[in-house]
Formats: sequence, C-alpha cells, structure tokens
Amino acid sequence: MTGIIARRKRIINNEERQRVRPMKTENDTQKVQEWQPNDPAFWESTAKPVAWRTLWVTTFCLLLSFSTWFMVSALVVKLSGIGFKFTPQELFWLTAMPGLAAGTLRIVHTFLIPIFGTRKTVSVSTLLLAIPCAGWGFAVMNPQTPLSTFLILAFLAGLGGGNFSSFMPSTSLFFPKSKLGTALGIQAGIGNFGVSVAQFLIPAILGIALVGSSQTLTNPKTGATSNIYLQNGALIWVPLVLLGAVVAWFGLRDVPVQASFKEQLDIFREKHTWVMTSLYIMTFGSFSGLAAAFPLMIKQLYGGFDGAPDPLAFAFLGPLVGAGVRAAAGPVADKVGGAKVTMVSGLGMLGCSIAILPFANPTSMASWSGFLWLMLGIFFFSGIGNASTFKQIPMIFPPRQAGGVIGWTSAIAAYGPFAFSLILGTVLGSGRNAAPFFVGLAIFYVINIGLNWWFYSRRGAEKPC
Repeated sequence: MTGIIARRKRIINNEERQRVRPMKTENDTQKVQEWQPNDPAFWESTAKPVAWRTLWVTTFCLLLSFSTWFMVSALVVKLSGIGFKFTPQELFWLTAMPGLAAGTLRIVHTFLIPIFGTRKTVSVSTLLLAIPCAGWGFAVMNPQTPLSTFLILAFLAGLGGGNFSSFMPSTSLFFPKSKLGTALGIQAGIGNFGVSVAQFLIPAILGIALVGSSQTLTNPKTGATSNIYLQNGALIWVPLVLLGAVVAWFGLRDVPVQASFKEQLDIFREKHTWVMTSLYIMTFGSFSGLAAAFPLMIKQLYGGFDGAPDPLAFAFLGPLVGAGVRAAAGPVADKVGGAKVTMVSGLGMLGCSIAILPFANPTSMASWSGFLWLMLGIFFFSGIGNASTFKQIPMIFPPRQAGGVIGWTSAIAAYGPFAFSLILGTVLGSGRNAAPFFVGLAIFYVINIGLNWWFYSRRGAEKPC
C-alpha cells in the first residue's frame, strides 16, 4: 500500500512539473482562454467543436504537406526519360534529400507549438510549401537545370515533412486522452494519404497542358516517344497550399499552453523518449522510407525485364494501404491498448521482411507479384504501428511532454526516406539484389519487438499502455 501511495505522489509531482504558463497573445479572439478537454462537461460544451475543427483544418494542411514532401519520388522517375543525364545513385540522392530536410526540420517543429501557438505555426508552415512546388515546376522545364539545383529543391520539398512534428502535437493538446488514439489516427492516416495522392495524381495529370511547354518522354527500351508536362506534378500544389494557409489562418485557434525551448528539453532525460523513438522509426521510418524509395526500387529491380511494370502505376498502393490502415487502427488502439497493437505491427513487418527475401533478387517477372504483395504487407503493418505508437505516447507521458515526444519521435523517423534511399542506392547500385536491405530491416524489427514487449506489453511491464 505504501508503495502505491508513493508512486501516486511521484505521478502527481511529475504532473505538477508539467503545468505550463498561460499563453500571452496579441489577439485574444484567436486564443481559447480556458482549456480542460479531459473534463467531460467542458469537452461537450466547449472543447469538442473547437477540437474537431482544428483536427480537420490541420489534417487538410498535413495532407498537402505529405503530398509536396513526396512529389519528388514521383517526379524523379521521369527525369531520365525527358533528357536529364542523372545516374541511378544521383536519382536516389534526389529521393533522399526531402527525408534529410524533413527529419531535421521536424526537430525544429517539435518545439514550435508551445512557443508560437497552433494558428501561426500551421498557417506559415503551410504557406512555405509553395516555394519547393514552384521551384520544381520551373526546374523540370529547363533541361539545363543542374543536379545541384535539383538537390536544393529536393531538400526544400522536405518542408512538408517537417510540419508533422508540430501539427500532431498540436492536435494532442485539443483532445481528451480517451479520444487521442482516434484523433491522431485520423489526422496521421489522412495526412499519410498525401503520399498516395502525390504518387497517383502526378502521373494522371502529366499529359494535360496546364502550364508551360511539353517535354518529350522517351521509352529507354523501345525508343517510343510521347509528350508530357512534368511541371504539372509540382505546380498543381501551389494554389492548394495557398488555400490551406488561408483556411488555417482564419480557422484555427490557440490553446493556453506555453513553454520555452529550455523547458521542453526535459523529454530527453526520459528513457521512454528514446524507446518510443526507436519504435516509431520501426513503424513510420519504414512507411516513409519505403514510400520514397518504392518507385525507384521497382524500376531498379524489375525495370529491365520484358513486361516491366510502370513504377508509378504501383508505387502509390503502398502508402495508400499504410495510410488507410493507420486511420482505422487508431480506434482499435483506444480499445485494446497501443502496446498490444504495436506488437502485432512489429511481428507482421518482421514476417513480411523475411518472406520477401526470395523475391528481392529477381531473375524474371515471375517474382513480381510476390514482391508487390509482401511490400504491401510491410506497408499495412507499418500503418498499424504508426497509429498504435501515437496512442502509447500520451499514456506514458503527461500532456505537454507527450506533445514534445510525439514531435521528437516523428522527427527522427522522418529520416527514413533519407536513410532508406541512400542504403538502397548503395545496395542496388551495381545490380538488382535488395535482399541484404531486407535482412537488415528484419534484425531491426526484432530489436524493437523486444523493446515494446519488455517496457509496455508484457505482464508487469514498467509502463503498460
């Protein structure tokens, strides 16, 4: 009994340390003066409509963020066909750069909401997406554009990836703990759809004359030519992100939560910050990394065979599956617990990464269907884990810390496209054998399955969640 009382005192004291100062604002009409979403009466009378409006506005902006982040993965597969003389390794570098930027910028975004508030952070971050979109649109129209320019523009596309680490912590402040799995699952799931939207929409509009002159696309195997407007794949996002910025500016509000940069650094003293970071690398790192590299992986592994698949005709399916199941898995995690769902996610990803090995070193198109279905399996289970890990974090940490940890874990996991693209570029640089890559993934999954079981899912776990 004394142990239980002492533990409760430690919890209360810890929560007291997490209380934050009221946020001062120049415009009180843009700020909610009182915010107690865990109070049922307050939730139903006041918080609920504000929270859901915030969720839908920021989710729309997050979808655009992911679309602009991953537009590079859809554009680069066409660059060689319209006359750009880039090597396969250089193309993998272009798909890697948005991930490098996203991970780095997510570290910055982790600390923005308690400092600037939801309204300013979401509005300005969304507006900045217009820069890489316009830049890529003009760059692909000039066949003399150097690789260095494309690398800079690819890095800037990562602005969209950075937004996740402020948008999601913001949402975690608006909802009660009982609904966080659902809210964050919806937001992240729909936001992740932006990857599929980009990889599906961009190929669909390349044949339409919207802006500028067409380019001649040459099939390297047959020599057949066709006209495309590659700039459409970038410029189409400009009016949409401008709309998103305007809607966010006029539709969002701030809640009374504020902390300095220094105050937020306490999350790094918690070991569970680092454990959850590793778990989220397992889930979202795999999702984002494979989503960025999937088109080029298909091209490199199967593009040299007769009847080779069009990478962009299949690449969007993986992110579509992962994003869809993420939105659905949030309510499940609310009911059965995040740690249990994360175990299912890890075991499923492990099984698929082992099963895919015979199909990752193809000698003909006979391996294609097995490779595709097992890749979709990895995306499926990563999507489940993307939802469940974000259910675990608010259960492990108090509210302000939970927001910071969500931001930090998502920041590090956003390096997935950078790491996966570079590793695959190295592994596939001289052939079409991706088996060593998937062996490495399997080992990493085993480690994280063990971490989740020990700290969160086993009987007597330190932080059952």
